[in-house]
Amino acid sequence: MPTVAIVGAGLIGRSWAVVFARSGFTVRLTDIHHAALDAAPGHIAEALRQLEIHGLVADIPAILARIRTCPTLAEAVEGVDLVQENGPETVEAKRALFAELDALCGPDTILASSTSAIVASLFTEGLAGRARCLVGHPVNPPHLVPVVELCGAPWTDPAVIERARALYEAAGQAPVTVNREVEGFVLNRLQGALLSEAFRLVAEGVVSPADLDRTVAEGLGLRWSFLGPFATIDLNAPGGVADYAARYGGFYGRLAADPAPASVWSPESAARINAAWGGGPDPASPAERSRRRDARLAALMAHKRAQS
Repeated sequence: MPTVAIVGAGLIGRSWAVVFARSGFTVRLTDIHHAALDAAPGHIAEALRQLEIHGLVADIPAILARIRTCPTLAEAVEGVDLVQENGPETVEAKRALFAELDALCGPDTILASSTSAIVASLFTEGLAGRARCLVGHPVNPPHLVPVVELCGAPWTDPAVIERARALYEAAGQAPVTVNREVEGFVLNRLQGALLSEAFRLVAEGVVSPADLDRTVAEGLGLRWSFLGPFATIDLNAPGGVADYAARYGGFYGRLAADPAPASVWSPESAARINAAWGGGPDPASPAERSRRRDARLAALMAHKRAQS
């Protein structure tokens, strides 16, 4: 089985460790912050126990045995098939880290970044091995939400993207290929469109934050958990997608002509929305709410596997 180095032992890095180790990969985990690295095995074990409750993993000791923490980057990346970088979300940090990775790693090692929005061309252009670099953007947490967006720079070798796609598929993820660089890739552009309209509707007093969340959680989100938007509208008109566009295109065209302005993301707008949110309807701590979220995502993953 392949060997993967995970750079960064925070929330996303630990989740990646679960993804690869549960699928039989050998995992090396490293972080410049030794406290985070020391704490990682305990967090990973807890995530695996939650998966075990829903029948999603077995033999936790064997999975944990495939994960090794490494005190140095050089030790972590020696001879690996893939590096999954989870460093700070700035161009400068990624440029420095990828320069170090490019110098340390063998020529056949794929270098992938978990960045949420920074395109690879901004931090790989000057590298000798830039053809093996790409973005492999996950969704938080990747061990429970399997999609991973693959987006290369203009100079990324297409064969590298295909190799990366095969590795993520072997790890049980759902890779999608983004054919050209766009800021935010696909998922965050879709999420951004929804969030901008949500911010506008709440800021203008059309709906409360709690009822907007209910609209998604008890409405759109139920279908979207197993159908994409095109598959959804294909069933919402007798003639499929083209018929849906013919029936509702005028309405959606008027919405598209009047998008939420950039000012919905201003500090003043965010303050109004935060005041209306009031901490939300659930008084539990963020840690407890995250635990509940992950438990429900695990149950949903188990359900979807059973249905397929």
